[in-house]
Parts: sequence; structure tokens; C-alpha cells
Amino acid sequence: MSIVSGGLRPWSLRLHSSYTSSTIFISTHSFSTFYSSSSSSSSSLSYSSSSSSSSLKTTEKKQKVIVISGPTGAGKSRLALELAKRLNGEIISADSVQVYRGLDIGSAKPSPSERKEVPHHLLDILHPSEEYSVGQFYEDARQATRDVLNKGHVPIITGGTGLYLRWFIYGKPDVPKASRDITSQVYAELENYQNNEDWDAAVKLVVEAGDPNAPSFPTNNWYRLRRSLEIIKSSGSPPSAFQLPYDSFKEQLDLAAPEDCPDKAEMQESQLKDLDYDFICFFLSTPRLDLYKSIDFRCEDMLSRNDGILAEAKWLLDIGLPPNSNSATRAIGYRQGMEYLLRCREQGGHSSAKEFFSFLSEFQKASRNFAKRQMTWFRNDPIYHWLDASKPLEKVLNFVHDAYHDQSTTLTVPESIRMKKDVANRRETAELKAYRTRNRYFVTRENCAEILTWIRTEG
Repeated sequence: MSIVSGGLRPWSLRLHSSYTSSTIFISTHSFSTFYSSSSSSSSSLSYSSSSSSSSLKTTEKKQKVIVISGPTGAGKSRLALELAKRLNGEIISADSVQVYRGLDIGSAKPSPSERKEVPHHLLDILHPSEEYSVGQFYEDARQATRDVLNKGHVPIITGGTGLYLRWFIYGKPDVPKASRDITSQVYAELENYQNNEDWDAAVKLVVEAGDPNAPSFPTNNWYRLRRSLEIIKSSGSPPSAFQLPYDSFKEQLDLAAPEDCPDKAEMQESQLKDLDYDFICFFLSTPRLDLYKSIDFRCEDMLSRNDGILAEAKWLLDIGLPPNSNSATRAIGYRQGMEYLLRCREQGGHSSAKEFFSFLSEFQKASRNFAKRQMTWFRNDPIYHWLDASKPLEKVLNFVHDAYHDQSTTLTVPESIRMKKDVANRRETAELKAYRTRNRYFVTRENCAEILTWIRTEG
């Protein structure tokens, strides 16, 4: 539905089909890699990383790769698109939801016209029933980067999935690949548990096999549970025994230069030279209060248009996927939308305005909390330069464009467009604690009448 004078346009359900384009990068995955927590204890086990080879420590000029991240709703996609036009660039998505076909509105996927303007990679490469791991992303994104560079174009990695970007930049742990026999064995061991939806019993099995961190896995993340058991059976060690290259980078930096060390920035620059590309990384955000307002309005927009996120959530249910059952159905907006529609179906296709507003509030809160986690995650990574998205786009764009062409080793963000990483004073802290959503579209019962009608007739 879209907002027009006199109310909302009637809802209609889109037929979801694969979007095909010559600019989409698709690869076959010969193996999957597991994510081990950044809080994992280090061990003597080795890891493979973009910084592991001494041959990288040369004076040879490395190829430049731009990374643009930021919290949901900050405007990173628009910045990346305009930058790509200026630099003859191609965009490689680092979004864990945009890889899925049919999940367009909830993932804020670039439009077909934008994809025609600038080549995009890693969009629409999977059906929502398929899993996609950080290890698979690493392989796909690195291959796409090589392809873009080989064409003489500029790779611009854009997205807000922090773990994807951390592995992409710093490398992946050298976790052993499971043999076919082990993969089959693990699948057989967990198959009955999954079919019976007995998650707790399956977690207990993996804990007893040797992974004490299994209870912390997201519920129903069967891929991650299987991968943990594969690693244990292949190596005799749990996934946490394999240190992430980023953790090693941080440990070395912290040991060499404590927080109060005046030469910390210089030492950091020296360490970054060990990476296999010249990464130029930016984190785009706005003051937290403004960001929260923007996110709330964005959630409304996703519901206030034809073929919005509820239509996509309905499609997921219609193809037989329950909420919170895999990566696609755990995604923010889709999980809440699917659960809401299921409740409506249990009530014979009816929903009260109160129930709709409760769903909307839950969707908005989950989105704000996700943005908060994103800012915390990236705040701890020293490679990112923080930019203020509330400043004029042209000013920010010019700086990023010039930074790409800058030959100096140290990049300094001007104060006029610099974004502070932390809440600065008590007033801001108090305002954040007192924040309450004020909807723009959905304010009264009448404003959601069209949606309630759609749920009754089509939902």
C-alpha cells in the first residue's frame, strides 16, 4: 500500500519470482564455514587470514577496496550507489537478508532501476528455504571482489552485517572442512531432532559431544548446530578453539599499544598494512535519537506500501516456512510479520487495531535494538572512519570520493562530517532513555483499516 490522499491504496499480493540480472554474482558452495564467537578463548590452533602470509608485507601497492557500513536506515546504500557512479564502481552486498529472493521490502533491497545503473553482486542468489553462512559469504564476496578488480572497476562492499564484514576484511579461521562421511553422519544424528522440533535435546547432544557454547546458539539455527558437530568430529575440538583473525589483530594491537598510548593510531596503521587489500572503511550513522526516529518511520514505510513486508511474510508462510526456523525467517520484520499473520489466521483471519499496533511496535523495537547492536559492534573495530549521515550527502560523498584517490597513509575525517562514536553527555543519555515512538502514518484505528481488511481477505 502507498499513502495517497484519502487513505491507503488497497493491498495486493505480489507473485514472488527470481530476479535475474547479468550483474548478479552466483557461485556454488563446496563447503561451509562456522562462525566462532569473538569471545572465544585463543588456542594454539592455526588460522588462515588475509594477514597470515609474510609475502603481503611488501612495498608493492595494494588494490583499494571500499567498505561502507552503518546501522539500518542510515543511508549507506544511497551513499554507495552515488559513489559507484563516480568511481566506476560495483556494489557487493554484505547483507544477510538481501541474498534471498523475494525478500525485497524488509531488506531494503536496491530497486531494479538502481541495479541497472550500477552492477550489484550477492543479491537474490538463494531461495528463502536455504541457509547461508558467514563462511559462504566470505568465499562469494572475495571472489566477487577479484572479479570487479579484474575488470578495472572499484569494489564497494556495502551492508550492515557486521560478522560478514569482519571476516571479509580480516580473514576466516582455519576451521577444517568436514568429509562427506562426517557430514552424512552429523545429518543423520540430528535429523530426528529437527523433524520432531526438539531443539533442546539436540543442543544437549552437541554439548555432550564437546561444544559448551551450543546453548547460546539462536533457537532453531540447525545449520550452526550441525556445523559445530562437524567441526568437533573433524578436529576433536569445538569451534571456539579456532581463533578469528580479527581477534588476533585486536590482541596484538592492544598488547603493543594500550588505550592511552600516543602512538596507537600509527601502530594500527602499521598492522593494517598486513591485510591483503588497501581497505578504506566507513561507518555511516546519525545521532542516536534521530536514527531511532528514522527507523520507526522506515518500519511504517515498509507496511504502508503495495506489496509491503507483510505480503512478503505471507509468502514465506505460504511456501511452508514457519517463523524463526532458518536465516530468512529469523530476519527482523519477517519473523514478527509471520508470527502476527499466524495469530491472525488462528483467529479466522481477523485482527484488531490493537493487535496490529502491538505488532508494529514490536517490529520497530526489534529494528532499533538491532541498530544499537550494530553501533556497538562497529565501535570496537578501529579500521572504520565514522561519518555523520545527517550532513549533506554531497559533502560526505565528496570526502569518500577524495579519500579513495588520496595517496597518504593516514586518513582524517573533517570535524564537519565526523560522527562521534559514543553518547556524549547526560542529556543525550536521558533523551534516549525517555524515547517513545511517535508514528507518522499509523496513528489511529482508521489508519490501519486497509491493512486489517487485507488480512481478513488475503492474509
